[in-house]
Amino acid sequence: MLTLDNVRLSYDDWHLSVDMEIPAGARVAILGPSGAGKSTLLAAIAGFLPLTTGRILWQGQRIDTTPPAARPVATIFQDNNLFPHLTAAQNAGLGLRPNGRLSGPEGDRVKAALARVGLDGMGDRKPGALSGGQQSRVALARAILQDRPILALDEPFSALGPALKDEMIDLVKDLATEREQTVLMITHDPGDAVRLGGSGAIVADGTVSVPVEAETLLSDPPPELRAYLGER
Repeated sequence: MLTLDNVRLSYDDWHLSVDMEIPAGARVAILGPSGAGKSTLLAAIAGFLPLTTGRILWQGQRIDTTPPAARPVATIFQDNNLFPHLTAAQNAGLGLRPNGRLSGPEGDRVKAALARVGLDGMGDRKPGALSGGQQSRVALARAILQDRPILALDEPFSALGPALKDEMIDLVKDLATEREQTVLMITHDPGDAVRLGGSGAIVADGTVSVPVEAETLLSDPPPELRAYLGER
């Protein structure tokens, strides 16, 4: 269980309040207007931003006081955070060793992770020689190798075409099921929330709604979601 207990995030005159529980293994799409705090929420869970007040717990243990590297969260950002001078295998291998110095067995694990995300034989290519979708797969392979129970995705597929984006979301679902991961995915596309196949939470007006089954949420959207979607 991921628990956000009376969490408040603030800077200047902006604030976001969160109080919810997400079961282990759940898939949650995070929706809402730009600037509402979606990325801020994920950054706080992953440890990149401090809380103003409150606690974050995973399986009953407090994690908001631990550094990002010690948290049970693997994060994939919109730009995938790949180093252009490193190969796909070297970028993925950072999930095992931040210094890049892998043992032979660890190198085999990197090859296996790249193969699992559809990049078999492409480990020697640098990001500039990969398509956008392939770069996203490298980031996924790195997340696999980090082996964290929570996978946080900050719009990593927003630059991809519809068919490729669907393919990547399906891959995330398959990997999360295999590894029993909890998935938190920011998206601006309601269709992505349905594709992810779990629940949806809305970040708007300084609060985060309790996650509701995605199809139910979108079939009868609350006022804040209607305003975001442009529905009357």
